[in-house]
Amino acid sequence: MPNPQKSPPGHRAALGAYGERVAVRALTDAGLQVLDRNWRCRDGELDVVARDGEALVFCEVKTRTGTGFGHPAEAVTASKRRRLRSLARAWLAAHDQHAPDLRFDVVGVHVPSSGPARVTHLRNAF
Repeated sequence: MPNPQKSPPGHRAALGAYGERVAVRALTDAGLQVLDRNWRCRDGELDVVARDGEALVFCEVKTRTGTGFGHPAEAVTASKRRRLRSLARAWLAAHDQHAPDLRFDVVGVHVPSSGPARVTHLRNAF
């Protein structure tokens, strides 16, 4: 008998992709220029790389349907922050970029069972 607490296969991936689309729309509406999405290397993936004026911004997107496990941004743990910093260095090296002004943002997307998604953009999150 299937576990009613578990999402159907593919649901998490679809939710994550939807959350990233919502986040990108919110970022571009806020004036950021998206340079890269879902950039991958052997060490992991960066959700969104953007430019905000002179700043190069690495955005981690977290999407949730509820708050039972806390706000989406709370999922960015210390080990995840370390990995994101390492991935940012890899992105900079791969793109021959030397931006003096770097920023790490977290975009939380809450998708309720009804109504529009709610976006929280935490600038300089870590």
